[in-house]
Amino acid sequence: MKNLATCKPSEFLRQTNRIKKAAEKWLTETDILNIRKNLPKLETIDKDADVEERNRIFEANQKKARKQMLENTSKILDAIMEDHPDETLELIALLCFVEPKDVDNYTVEEYLTSVTEMLTNKAVIGFFTSLAQWGLTSTRSA
Repeated sequence: MKNLATCKPSEFLRQTNRIKKAAEKWLTETDILNIRKNLPKLETIDKDADVEERNRIFEANQKKARKQMLENTSKILDAIMEDHPDETLELIALLCFVEPKDVDNYTVEEYLTSVTEMLTNKAVIGFFTSLAQWGLTSTRSA
């Protein structure tokens, strides 16, 4: 199965742009970026607190943060797999050069193998990391 790591150079940018557009739509529809923003209410550590009290508050805050992270992860998984499975499958299909209407013509194993191959390709990941960094840099100065 073809993916961004195994496609022809002439296909790479066009498919990357299709994936970008689908990902933007997917992020909006699933609302996962906002789900990630759910933060626990943490207790502030008083500057006059002794070491024992500081440690107690620190550990309590860590526990709250871990709990919130698990809740957020669960909500994200619900959003992408239960509430928006078609949109998620469309995005996965595009990663594998499969048209969304043909998503069920392939096995789960084929998709997982292809996506894993792409995600473990250093050149592909480096390209997207560089794009993301460039995007952050260019939007910060605006």
